[in-house]
Amino acid sequence: MITQELQSKFLAETDKTGRFVVVSKRTGRKYFVEPVGDPHTNWGSIDPANQGADGKLTHKKGDGKYRGSVDEKDSLVKLENGFDKVHILEKGTSPLQAIDHLDAQYPSLDPLLDAVEVVGQKALR
Repeated sequence: MITQELQSKFLAETDKTGRFVVVSKRTGRKYFVEPVGDPHTNWGSIDPANQGADGKLTHKKGDGKYRGSVDEKDSLVKLENGFDKVHILEKGTSPLQAIDHLDAQYPSLDPLLDAVEVVGQKALR
C-alpha cells in the first residue's frame, strides 16, 4: 500500500525527477512512473575561442540541473516502499504504452466497457 506521505514525496519536484502518476479511467488503477538513470546524450557547442582544439563540448551554466530522472539509489519505486509490482522497461520503451498494455489485463470498472472492447476487437480482425 502506497502511503499518502510517499505519494507526496513521489510527486515533489517532478521537473527534476521526471516522476508522474497515471490513473486509468478504465480500471481506476494508479501507475507510478519513475525514470531511472541518465537518458540524455551528450550535446553542447564547440567554443569558437578554442576552435575546438580540445574536442570538448561546452555547456551552459546549470546544464543537467533538471535532467528529468533519478539515480538508482534515489529511486522510490521499490518493494520496501509498498510497490508490489515493479516493471523495468527497456530504454526507448514508452511508459504510457506499457501502462496501456498492463491495464488491458485488468477488468474495467464498467463491465459494459469490456463488452464493447471485445466486440470492437473482433470487428477489426
